[in-house]
Amino acid sequence: MRLKPDYNLESIYHIDLAELKSLGIKAILFDLDSTLMASHAGCYSSETLVWLEHVRKDFFIGVVSNNGDPAYTEKVRSVSDFPVLFDAKKPDPKLIRRFMHEHGLNAQNTVLAGDRPLTDILCGKNLGCKTILVDSITAKTENRLTRFVRKLERLFISD
Repeated sequence: MRLKPDYNLESIYHIDLAELKSLGIKAILFDLDSTLMASHAGCYSSETLVWLEHVRKDFFIGVVSNNGDPAYTEKVRSVSDFPVLFDAKKPDPKLIRRFMHEHGLNAQNTVLAGDRPLTDILCGKNLGCKTILVDSITAKTENRLTRFVRKLERLFISD
């Protein structure tokens, strides 16, 4: 199976918010670990918090994470002032579809952004959303094995 995200960007900070708005996008659902924060960090960088404040001026923000660790989820919820769905089971769209319904979102005006083609992008495609693939927010500091696995996973992205 080969996947092609609608956008393939270096990071969340490269998302063209004006373009998304012009396309009628009203909501951005983000993966959490390695997309909005360092994996298992449990807190957002100041740069990300400032950027998210800018995003929320025009878009609903939600987080959909496969992480289900209770201690971690409690920590993240305490620093997030937007809806967060944990244990989302991506790429299965069922729980995220329910999350979207609960928040009045539909696939036509929602984007799913994440760092993993086989979970985030596949899930977005399964939902019928536009998709944005970004590199890990900590790409410059990740170990060699993690970077190698990410390169392998991106082989599934079609040109």
